[in-house]
Amino acid sequence: MLFFIYLKRLNKVELRKKYKALRAQLSENKIENHSLTIANKLLELDIWQQSFYHIFLTIESYNEVNTDFILNILSGKDKNIVISKSDFKTKTLNNFLLTDSTTIKLNNYNIPEPVDGIEIKNDKIEVVFLPLLAFDQNGNRVGYGKGFYDKFLADCKPETIKIGLSFFEAETKISDVFKDDVALDYCVTPQKIYSF
Repeated sequence: MLFFIYLKRLNKVELRKKYKALRAQLSENKIENHSLTIANKLLELDIWQQSFYHIFLTIESYNEVNTDFILNILSGKDKNIVISKSDFKTKTLNNFLLTDSTTIKLNNYNIPEPVDGIEIKNDKIEVVFLPLLAFDQNGNRVGYGKGFYDKFLADCKPETIKIGLSFFEAETKISDVFKDDVALDYCVTPQKIYSF
C-alpha cells in the first residue's frame, strides 16, 4: 500500500499574503534580535574575500531584516558597499557606492535610497544580499513582485553570490517559478543557513 504525503504548494500571490501577515506580527524587539542573529550567521559563510557587496537598505514600514548590522560588518572589513536607487519607469536598479558623503532619502514608496553618487556597474558586484518575503527549498525567492532584483541579478556575473535574508524558514516548493526568476545561492534565517 502506498502512502502519499500531500504538501501544499503555494503560489507567489498566496506567499506574499502569508508572509506580509507574519511579518506584521513581529515586534520591534524580535526584528532587532533576529536581524542581529542573521548578521552573525553570515560570518560563517565563505564570502568575505570579495570586494564589492550589494545590500538593500531596510524598509522599516515593511518589517524587513535590519541590515544595519551587516553594514557594520562590511564597514569593519573595509569592503566596498553598493546600494540601489529604483527606477520605477524601467523597473531597474541603479547602483551606487555608499560613502561617508552619500545622502540617503526616502522615495515615494518609503524606500531609503542614495540621492546620487559614484555609479557601480552590475558586473563589478560580487555578493548580493537580497530582501525577500519567502523562499523555498530549491532557493527560489518571492519578492514584492515588481521584478527589480531579477532584472538586476540577470545583469550580474553568473558567479555573483546571491544571499537571501529571511526571518522565516523555507517553504517546500513555490508552485509558479518562472524561467526568468533568479535563484539564491544561500538563504540565512535566525535558525539556519540554507545552501542551494
